[in-house]
Amino acid sequence: MISFLLCLAILIAAYFTYGKLVDQTLGPDDRETPAVEINDGVDYVVMPQWKLFLIQLLNIAGLGPIFGAMQGALWGPVVFLWVTFGTMLAGGVHDYFSGMLSERNRGASISEVTGIYLGGGMKNVMRVFSVVLLVMVGTVFAVGPAGLIVQLVKEKGASGILAQTTFWLAIVLAYYFIATFISIDKIIGKIYPVFGICLIIMAIGVAIGIFTGGHQIPEIWSHFYNMHPKATPIWSFMFITVACGAISGFHATQSPLMARCLKSERQGHFVFYGAMVAEGIIALIWAAAGCSLYEVTGGLNTGLAAVLAHGQSAAIYDVCIKTMGPVGVVLAMLGVVACPITSGDTAFRSARLTLSDWFGVSQEKYKNRLMLCVPLLGVGAILGFGNTFGVINYTVIWRYFSWTNQTLAMIVLWAAAMYLAKEKKNFWICALPATFMSAVSITYFVMAPECLGLIPALKQNTMVAYPAGIIVAVIFFAIFLRAARKEQSRA
Repeated sequence: MISFLLCLAILIAAYFTYGKLVDQTLGPDDRETPAVEINDGVDYVVMPQWKLFLIQLLNIAGLGPIFGAMQGALWGPVVFLWVTFGTMLAGGVHDYFSGMLSERNRGASISEVTGIYLGGGMKNVMRVFSVVLLVMVGTVFAVGPAGLIVQLVKEKGASGILAQTTFWLAIVLAYYFIATFISIDKIIGKIYPVFGICLIIMAIGVAIGIFTGGHQIPEIWSHFYNMHPKATPIWSFMFITVACGAISGFHATQSPLMARCLKSERQGHFVFYGAMVAEGIIALIWAAAGCSLYEVTGGLNTGLAAVLAHGQSAAIYDVCIKTMGPVGVVLAMLGVVACPITSGDTAFRSARLTLSDWFGVSQEKYKNRLMLCVPLLGVGAILGFGNTFGVINYTVIWRYFSWTNQTLAMIVLWAAAMYLAKEKKNFWICALPATFMSAVSITYFVMAPECLGLIPALKQNTMVAYPAGIIVAVIFFAIFLRAARKEQSRA
């Protein structure tokens, strides 16, 4: 319990200390923001700071800090350290710079931002990479909630079309089309703050339930070992599994949405770094729930593994019921249905904006937005209905999301470090977490079953993967350091 409270205190303090240092490193000023300068009434719309914070939180969170933290709890309370220091030193930095560099480049999508600082080749790679990733995210967060709604209505005795996944998938996709097409302040600006507050209330309710229910959160110092029932290595599987709630490349695709709505650069600290700290706190609470509510057998989190085996949504229901009773059921239903949908629609919206930046298509006119919305949602519909009817199975492809997500975070951090080097500012604040995430991504890529770990000799082979990750990370750092010194030596 003490170690959990210490981590919670560090996270809160990080916003006022390290977060302030990050903000001062960039140096916000009184320049005119894209929302004020462009103000097209569609994507560039000035909104209040409190709304921007809650929308950003929901955009980057959804159920990520819940699902990821519950899975991370399988390794035991050591996950508290990753959530805490990952958020403070990496995730908050990543989200802040992905948002503020977009803001300083007329609200550009993250693919364009990385291209500015890492070159045209990286820009083209990131364009394709981002659009594919966003369409995949949007589709998964359409199919998943549709299936959950069907389960709920069947439990209530409904039948016929209301009990058909295809019907609810069509409804979700229709909503996605509307939310992607119209002005950001019409639906997202009005509904998201409400759901953001619900996400926070759900986490607070879980935290209160843990303490009032007499559950004991294990201490890090007495459980500083791998508690995973399958003995899955902590490095780097835990760092890949717990993305939202520590650091996630997906956030970099979402931050530009709010970068186009800032009234002042001085709002960036609260909106970007602050939202990441809030997500870290949510993840810390859910990780504590995973570590404290379930039976530990032989020092392993077997009870949690058994619950997660029934599906992540089932695990959320179980935690909410155990900590909040009947109220928890309502919040859980809202969480497992609404939160994925709110991540899905902004994924498609980000994909539209990425394509508009790529091809230079202004989004003020309806026909231009239709030109991009129709094919994007069309692909999402093909993938979604194809998966529902068993024609397309993208679950195998989705397995690569975890690795590609953290690789995206790595690239964005390197881009931010290069920006700071060009500006002759303290680039270490980005270069060090970029190096760390490079080691994480490469190590995972070498030994994960869905990557090079497909080769039997490499599957979870730490003797090969650990040195490979370290060597490649050092090479990346050396390449960056050479480029940074060249930039800083220029007059």
